[in-house]
Parts: sequence; C-alpha cells; structure tokens
Amino acid sequence: MGRLFGTDGVRGVANADLTAELALGLSVAAAHVLAEAGTFAGHRPTAVVGRDPRASGEFLEAAVVAGLASAGVDVLRVGVLPTPAVAYLTGALGADIGVMLSASHNAMPDNGVKFFARGGHKLADELEDRIETVYEQHRTGAPWDRPTGAGVGRVTDYAEGFDRYVAHLIGVLPNRLDGLKVVLDEAHGAAARVSPEAFARAGAEVVTIGADPDGLNINDGCGSTHLDLLRAAVVEHRADLGIAHDGDADRCLAVDAAGEEVDGDQILAVLALAMRDAGQLRKQTVVGTVMSNLGFKLAMEREGIELVQTAVGDRYVLESMKAEGFALGGEQSGHVIVLDHATTGDGTLTGLMLAARVAATGRSLAELAGVMERLPQVLINVPDVDKTRVNTSAELASAVAQAERELGETGRVLLRQSGTEPLVRVMVEAADIEQARAVAGRLADVVKSALG
Repeated sequence: MGRLFGTDGVRGVANADLTAELALGLSVAAAHVLAEAGTFAGHRPTAVVGRDPRASGEFLEAAVVAGLASAGVDVLRVGVLPTPAVAYLTGALGADIGVMLSASHNAMPDNGVKFFARGGHKLADELEDRIETVYEQHRTGAPWDRPTGAGVGRVTDYAEGFDRYVAHLIGVLPNRLDGLKVVLDEAHGAAARVSPEAFARAGAEVVTIGADPDGLNINDGCGSTHLDLLRAAVVEHRADLGIAHDGDADRCLAVDAAGEEVDGDQILAVLALAMRDAGQLRKQTVVGTVMSNLGFKLAMEREGIELVQTAVGDRYVLESMKAEGFALGGEQSGHVIVLDHATTGDGTLTGLMLAARVAATGRSLAELAGVMERLPQVLINVPDVDKTRVNTSAELASAVAQAERELGETGRVLLRQSGTEPLVRVMVEAADIEQARAVAGRLADVVKSALG
C-alpha cells in the first residue's frame, strides 16, 4: 500500500479514492493511536470536526464523526469553517484531536482529511505512519476493540465556534481597519461567512465576491488560484485592496488598488517590517522556502532581517519556526504563519494583518509591497528523466555553475526533483526576464541530455 498521508493529510477524489469507509477507518485508527500514545490518559477524549462546503464533505463528515464516536471520542461538530479555525478551536477548547475535511485549493471533486493533535498542531509524521499501519491491520481482519453503553462518544453541534474564532481574529489585530474599503474573494469556500464578518467587525467597508458556496462551486474560477475576478472588482469598486482565499482559507493572496497582484513573498515582506517595528519579529528573522523570490531575500537583507529558507511546503516552514522560535514564516503561494496567533497558515488572519498595516501607515498596499522588487522567475518542468540523479550529475553541475557565473548576484538557479512526478523543476531568476528564459531553457536541455 502506498502512503496514504501526503504533506497535507489524506487527499483524493471523494467517493473514489477517499471513501466513507476510508474516512471512518482512519478516524477510528487515529483515536486508537492517540489513546496508545497517552493523549487521552485520565479523561474522556474530545474531538473538534469541521469541513469546507464541498458536497462530499457532508457524507465524509458523517463518516469521521461516526468513526470517532464509535471509538469513544466525544465530538464537537463545528460545521463549515476554515482549516485554521478548526486548528484554533482544537487548541482553545482543549480538545484531544481536530479533524478538517477539505482539499484546500483543489477542484470540487477532490476532498481530504487532515488531523490535528492537541493544541491544534499538525500530527507528527510518526503518528501519521502509525495511524496508517493500524488502519491497514484492522481493514484486513483484526476487529476493533469498541466501547459500548455509556462508553460510546457523544456528538454535539458547536455553533459557538464561529463567533469564538472571529473574536480571536479581531483580538489579535494591532489596530482597526476604519476607513479602508476591501474586496474579499472567498473562493465559494470555508471562509465565505467568517472572513467578511471579521473584516466588517474590524471596521472595514467590505465588498464580497465568491461568497455563495453551493457545495459544487468551490475554487471554480475564483479565489487565490484565479485572481482575475478580484482584480476587476477592486478596480470597479475603487477599493484600497483585495484579498483572495483558497477553499479552506489557510492561505491569502492580495491585489493592490490598481489590481496588481501582491504575492506571498510580498505579503511576508510587509508583515516582517510591521512585526519588526512592533518588536514582535523574534531574532529579526523570517522563514521562507527555497522558492522564495530572490527579490524578497535582497529586500530582507537591506532591512537587516535574516531569511531562513526551508524545503517547499508549509509544514517545513512551520517545523523551522517551532524549532528555532521564529515568529513569522510562509510561502510565495500565500501560506503565511504568524506563530504567536496561529498554529498553521491562516488566510483570514493574514489578510487582516496586511490591511491593518495599510490602515496604520496610511500608505497604499502598492507602496508597502514596493519594499521588494519581485525579480522575474522562470520555471520549466522537465519530464521523463531520472530525477534521482539531479544532484549527482557532473555534466549538470557544470552547467549550473556556468549559469550562476553568468547571472551573478542578481540571479539564481534552483534545480529540484518533483516529490510526486518523474520530473525535474528548473527555476531561474534574473533581473532581466529574457536572460532568465534563456538560461532556464539552456539548463532544461542539459537536464534532458544528462538525465534522460
């Protein structure tokens, strides 16, 4: 059996790859594994379960709730809320486990199951591996040890989760948003109610698009993966800025008043300076990934802020932050983690903090984002090659060294193997887009010849 857990839970086409039986079995296995680990010792266990609005989330939520309750876990069902809300409530309510049903920015037919440990943190890899092992053992024959009578879990709808999460968001903002006009694109997703409510309570004038989920339209031509509607709406309504979320609202991208995109690197740059000025940027360091734009790194160096870079993936950013005590980190895609206020990327919180900086400084988002110059970045995927030799080929190493000499300090080359496909990604940054394209094309040809 291939590994069920990816970098962000178990994900696949709902009712094909991700069935009700799988969701139920994984939930029972998770309860047993956490019981073995001592998480439930000395008390009756509780779980927080939430979902995004996908139609398949309705039956998958029922399966997860049934699995947990059958294993003796009391369930607080919070309904449709963002992933970071489920993580926050897991911690705030002292629950032993959190479960979110979402496939994030994926298309509607997909869905996923993501588990959180006590405190709202992602499960450690070893616990995920153990859950898979236990699930497989029982799927192939060994019966579960099930409680009966008063030992079964009870299920309660926790409607207060919405207000509690919104109050948390408002409570951590450094200042109000009075005087700002903001367009919010909710991707017909999990933040369709939460985000407009939070921005309005914080004082902003709010215009919403993509805020009418029907179970089938999540991420459909809108949200953080499709910014055209938001660009047009910001210009049409003469708004100060626009914020776009993905389906489960764990990330945020923005557009300025002219409709120009402000990506995750630029958002991180703005927030890094805001937190530095407020004395909240611990160790004067921000965490990014190897895909962070070189312009971001140069801007941080100019501002006296160190950039620590990790492998691609928000879990690696989070691991570095927790290990070293850093306060801010994120990815170009808009996953931004403010560790003092969230245990995972929180798109609504990110958008609120970005808007708060605009309100506090009286400067436009375009001016604030201008702290960094986003250097042209060219990415070429080279398929059908032996990606395992990307770091051992002498011919490729020589070509990379030549390219780096040619680009100098205002350019960068990154070659990395895909984690899911038989291909190598060639990324080149340079001050001049034509130079970046030429170098990337030349390196892609060498990858084909050296690793083909």
